Amino acid sequence: MRQGPQDVLGNHGTNTIFTVWNFKEGVPIKEAFQRICALVINLNHSAYVRFPDDNASCVMGIGYNAWHLLDLPKPLPKELEEFEPIVGSRYTAVSTKGDLHFHLKGSNSSICYDMAADIAKVLSPVADCVEEVHGFRYWDGRSILGFVDGTENPESNLREYFGLIGDEDEVYKGGSYLFVQKYIHDLAAFKALTVEEQEKVFGRYKDSDVEMTDDIKPQNSHSALANVGDDFKIIRDNLPFGNMSTNEMGTYFIAYASTFNTVKLMLNNMFIGNPPGNYDRLLDFSTAKTGSLFFVPTMDMLDDFSSGVEETTSTENHPKAVDTVLPKNDGSLGIGSLK
Repeated sequence: MRQGPQDVLGNHGTNTIFTVWNFKEGVPIKEAFQRICALVINLNHSAYVRFPDDNASCVMGIGYNAWHLLDLPKPLPKELEEFEPIVGSRYTAVSTKGDLHFHLKGSNSSICYDMAADIAKVLSPVADCVEEVHGFRYWDGRSILGFVDGTENPESNLREYFGLIGDEDEVYKGGSYLFVQKYIHDLAAFKALTVEEQEKVFGRYKDSDVEMTDDIKPQNSHSALANVGDDFKIIRDNLPFGNMSTNEMGTYFIAYASTFNTVKLMLNNMFIGNPPGNYDRLLDFSTAKTGSLFFVPTMDMLDDFSSGVEETTSTENHPKAVDTVLPKNDGSLGIGSLK
């Protein structure tokens, strides 16, 4: 199979919508899934053609249970599983159901909205949207807590190495594992700390974003436990969100990785502790409300899925799911008909 990855290696969008969908019981879902795969291809192509400078994209992930419900190819991606809660002595990385995840991003919020609306039009008859989070870039890439987020992200060619599955899983090469968590922050408690105390929580200096040296950095700081070494990296695409009416201020943690084991190692360090009991101090101010694992297929896999093709090793003999989408001047994304 030709591997053309979805946009898991790009940088943060200024505006982002994250949605999680769960299939309804007792309704046929395969046709809608085929249509949504074709739609994702069309959305990305149309956004690229119409707004080449906007860095807009739509990334879709598929959960473990959905993979079985849809009778997608076997064997599954080697590390696609139902995420099991990670239970520490004080805090838990919870597990929540997610069949499909959509990561919609772009400089223009109009594009994100239109993509979300088109997805909902296809999925609403067969699935429920159980999570919708609108993320935004906060100042110079900081979280709502005021510290720069994503500093440890790999750069250049290392992004592909750490973000995309390689030869270790040949059938799914070019795909990626996607893990998401919605964290709610206790802003009042965190802001009650002095800047120096806040810096010890993160293990970084607030203004400069420079990491503390090991002789100063607390062993239970976020950077000490969430950074599991140069050989184990993930691509973080986190963004903050806020809702004044519900007083929910937080971070949508989203990680793309070539191996989910890296994410599990990081979560074990944070919630169980290293050594056990030495949990991440940031969790005293941040509560994980969700936790779901997905597999992100390549664009070519989506093309196969849209045609109902079960063979994953070749697409040469199968027609494309969509024709070329030309820009329209009617204000829409120009999705056109779906096959």
